[in-house]
Amino acid sequence: MKGKKMNETFARMYRSPQYRIWMWLLGFFTMLVTYITYKSKKGKDTFAGVKEELRSKRELQDQKEKFYQEALVQVRKKNEYFKKTVSDSEVEKQAKVIAEKNFEQLLQDKAKEKAEMQGVQEITVVSCYAGLMGNPAFMVASIILSFPMYILMILFMRPIAKYVTERLFLMIFVLFGVTWLVFTILYIAPMDPALNILGQTATQEQIDNFRHIYGLDQPYLTQLVNTFRNLLTFDLGNAYQGNEPVMTAIMAKFPITMQVTFSSMVVALIISIPAGIISAIKPYSSFDYIAMFIALLGLSIPNFWLGLMMILAVSVNLGLLPASFQPGNWMTLIMPAIVVGTGMSASIARMTRSSMLEVKTSDYVLTARAKGLPEKKVVLKHILGNAMIPIVTMVGMSFGNLMGGAAVTEKVFNINGIGSYIVAKQSIPDIPVVLAGVVYISFVVSLLNLIVDILYAFIDPRIKSKMKNY
Repeated sequence: MKGKKMNETFARMYRSPQYRIWMWLLGFFTMLVTYITYKSKKGKDTFAGVKEELRSKRELQDQKEKFYQEALVQVRKKNEYFKKTVSDSEVEKQAKVIAEKNFEQLLQDKAKEKAEMQGVQEITVVSCYAGLMGNPAFMVASIILSFPMYILMILFMRPIAKYVTERLFLMIFVLFGVTWLVFTILYIAPMDPALNILGQTATQEQIDNFRHIYGLDQPYLTQLVNTFRNLLTFDLGNAYQGNEPVMTAIMAKFPITMQVTFSSMVVALIISIPAGIISAIKPYSSFDYIAMFIALLGLSIPNFWLGLMMILAVSVNLGLLPASFQPGNWMTLIMPAIVVGTGMSASIARMTRSSMLEVKTSDYVLTARAKGLPEKKVVLKHILGNAMIPIVTMVGMSFGNLMGGAAVTEKVFNINGIGSYIVAKQSIPDIPVVLAGVVYISFVVSLLNLIVDILYAFIDPRIKSKMKNY
């Protein structure tokens, strides 16, 4: 049974051009032996003779003409619907392509039927692989010498693992693409890092020496290759200002950013979810108008102004909380969390309300109420549960933005986080720091999007069933 499942997986992967390339790269020995076997048997393929015999039959030729006439009508109706002016020769060309495709599929199906009756099997790469895997010696050699390919096949058999692997692989291209784009913009920018750091009084010799030390005097392609190499080795270089390792600096500021992010998200969810639920259950009530008005204020008030007002009122006048952030003191997180969290809660509350209002009048909600279920269960399970997809998306996007650093809030409360660190280096520009910041934010956003997509499968059974067939 396991061997049959492995053969089916091999067939599915081989039909995909992308996976076929990876099969050759990761399992070269197995693919080479299989392909040689296929080529040696292909000349003796009796299935091809069955197919050619059917092709010459009159009834199938008549069917081919029928396919062509149907395709002509189809192409003409399509062009009329989209109001396209196409020449008769182009219409006939498109119809011939469609007819040929349909005829080849019919021919393949008929040939398989006749071949099965005659006990003839079509020789393909997949059938050759299945035959070779029946040999214990080849199977052992294949597993040993093409072990990475079988790891890929195991991942392919598990839809969730396959989906996650593909997304992580695409993330690599995203990181390199974003790095290339930002590096190119910084390269052609008129700002000179050497002059900005050394100052206007620096001599030309000092400026040239600075550029030589950091490789700024090298050609564009050389600098780009060095940047990609550093990205592959997780060595993001040293900052121009201070000469500190960029990776070390970001990792040191990461826990602080995480603290601000999680505390802000807790505040946002505590405010937004209950407000959104009550507004949706009691639309156009006094509470709904007041809650949505406050949400509008939350979206409108700038974070820096709210932060300064809170410092003035809570710290200076009342003396209840410290005015600036202090590592290890959780009380210093309260005001930044409120400032950032209230702004986020406005968006999440509005999304919760609109999503629940769409679901509220659905048939299954009316059925749940008709069955006599408690209102609390109807609201939380049937309405909120089915309105979670947009809410989770909004929360994931907000979380990703915060993980990139709330630079303005960090400046107001003197938080030494990633956002303020990157923004401070942009005006120089400190190219290693800016590139590291872009890579970090791209990675975080891509990873959070992946997590949100996986959460969809646990929230919505329909998405879960589609993912199982992925």
